[in-house]
Amino acid sequence: MRVLAVVPARGGSVGVPLKNLATVGGTPLVARAVASCAAARLVDRVVVSTDHPDIAAAAAAAGARIVHRPAELSGGAASSESAVLHALEQAGGDPEVVVLVQCTSAFIDPADLDAAVARVLDGGADVVFSGLPIHEFVWAAGGEGVRGVNHDPAGRPRRQDRDPEYRETGAFYAMRTAGLREHGHRFFGTVAVQPVPARHAVEVDTHEDLEIARALAPFADRPGPLDVDAVVTDFDGVHTDDLVYVDSDGREMVAVSRSDGLGVAMLRRSGIKILVLSTERNPVVAARARKLGVPVLQGLSAKVTALRDWLGIEGLDPARVAYVGNDLNDLGCMEMVGWPVAVPDAHPRVRAAARVVLSHRGGAGAVRELCDRVLAARPAGAEPPVAGPRTALRVKDAPVEIGRHLVGPGEPVYVIGEIGINHNGDLDIARRLIDVAADAGCQAVKFQKRTPDIAVPAHQRDQIRQTPWGEMTYLEYKHRVEFGADEYRQIAKYCAERGLDWFASPWDVPSVDFLEEMDVVAHKVASASVTDRELLRRLAATGKPIILSTGMSTLEEIDEAVDVLGTRNLVIMHATSTYPLPPEEANLRTITTLRDRYGVPVGYSGHERGLQISLAAVTLGAVTVERHITLDRTMWGSDHAASLEPSGLAHLVRDIRVIESALGDGVKRVFPGEEAPKARLRRVTV
Repeated sequence: MRVLAVVPARGGSVGVPLKNLATVGGTPLVARAVASCAAARLVDRVVVSTDHPDIAAAAAAAGARIVHRPAELSGGAASSESAVLHALEQAGGDPEVVVLVQCTSAFIDPADLDAAVARVLDGGADVVFSGLPIHEFVWAAGGEGVRGVNHDPAGRPRRQDRDPEYRETGAFYAMRTAGLREHGHRFFGTVAVQPVPARHAVEVDTHEDLEIARALAPFADRPGPLDVDAVVTDFDGVHTDDLVYVDSDGREMVAVSRSDGLGVAMLRRSGIKILVLSTERNPVVAARARKLGVPVLQGLSAKVTALRDWLGIEGLDPARVAYVGNDLNDLGCMEMVGWPVAVPDAHPRVRAAARVVLSHRGGAGAVRELCDRVLAARPAGAEPPVAGPRTALRVKDAPVEIGRHLVGPGEPVYVIGEIGINHNGDLDIARRLIDVAADAGCQAVKFQKRTPDIAVPAHQRDQIRQTPWGEMTYLEYKHRVEFGADEYRQIAKYCAERGLDWFASPWDVPSVDFLEEMDVVAHKVASASVTDRELLRRLAATGKPIILSTGMSTLEEIDEAVDVLGTRNLVIMHATSTYPLPPEEANLRTITTLRDRYGVPVGYSGHERGLQISLAAVTLGAVTVERHITLDRTMWGSDHAASLEPSGLAHLVRDIRVIESALGDGVKRVFPGEEAPKARLRRVTV
């Protein structure tokens, strides 16, 4: 050990009680001092000398070794040198350089520490202290007036004509250890100064100093990653520029940054929870939150209560939560979390309370900047691999991105219109079914893709079928209804025009390759293919989102499929492969079983008649619902009878959206509609 840093931090303080535990930028002063020393390249060990257990705990948590300071060295008259000499004896070893670092300086640049230590190690000085270059004229009181100390009042030179003088900042003193032991004080031999910038020269001795340091922290501290598990934001002034545009009919509009949307999407994909809190009850707030795909609590009279409830429901540690605000009603929430954040044009008291002040204003990229800094704190290996053991693959409940949509808990239910082979090989019918899905409000349509010579079992190929095109073998029939590249290119174009994602269930490896050439947004594994490991391996290699249907499968078979596919981009669909499905075989509680077992989004693929079972699946947490669709259930073909006609599909999507709205966010609170009956009916007794 060549260099030891000693941080004296006694519990007593005249100006600010327990000053060393006071927070600046959300971090105790003692922890800030330890962090600066630990970040210095030339410092080998950091020791905190203290007589107070809470200071010891904070210092240890920051990474320092603790030396318990005896009472005789802890009083107001005890020198810092005595604490350093005692720490040297207790710490062991014989360092060449010892650095006295004081908590009262909240802003210590590790590079300045290294520069000071290097000058002592190189023999250029015996002592190097931190000093602020100044050109101030100093006056001293005495006699009948004051007199100039460092200048002649009769002929003072210009600033640019004067060499700087240095004000000792008290931040650090790098000393040759042998010289400190010999002389017993910090100034001996050749003394030099390490210049530090003015923004680092604030020394905290009074409450006023502490307030100045707190206000300066967001600007003096280097921007860095924010290691948090959740982000909560105010709306007005954070997502917007705090202005509102009102048209002649009284309708309000606000301006937001497009870049925020992508940042929020990336944050959600990484597993970070997000919430918008607003005191306003404005459709604009709900519309923007819906666009971002994040939950919102608005019309709140007590934001602090709502935030506390949400943290409890989500099981979040407040110390690992960021809250972004801009006005005084955000202060309570900012005090509750470990990372209070402000936009640069926030109220001065809000900026002073912030641990981080963003560089972008509200509505001009503030949310995106925050998202980028939170993502920067995620480990490079945090993205789970495409395949491997499912136990260590993903953040539990993280959504999966399919096309332009996120599929997972808290997201709008992703409704898939299963066209399958109900197009009967007719491109016009396929287009009409795409229209049915789009008009109903679905997000996607799904087809089936086969290479008939591979997918049709040998014992079925020559079986004779009666079809609308006459009598033919089963293999000939499958070739007759199979779409090729030209049809699927037209399907892709038409789906894009109607705003729908499209993909298919490939039944063999060449079909996967075909669909990859079509650049589908995802792949679906049919229940019949759960045990086709060759197909699953090819699907996993695409890196695309995979939707795995689980009809006619045991948990052990699903385990093996998930081990091949991985869980990084996996959505599992509970299904029962009975056509049509009787209610007693629906077994909807399996949705919870699958979600708990695999930690991935779970949906429902239904083959029942009617809507009730699919709607019940949504109430149990299904994040996607897939139903076969048809123009007419009496049409020829095996799947039409268990399909929804256009009006049924429209009613299904409508009712799913009603259920989503009714489920809410789980935070118990009094709604505006309850205020009048509460005032009229509530009786409070003691």
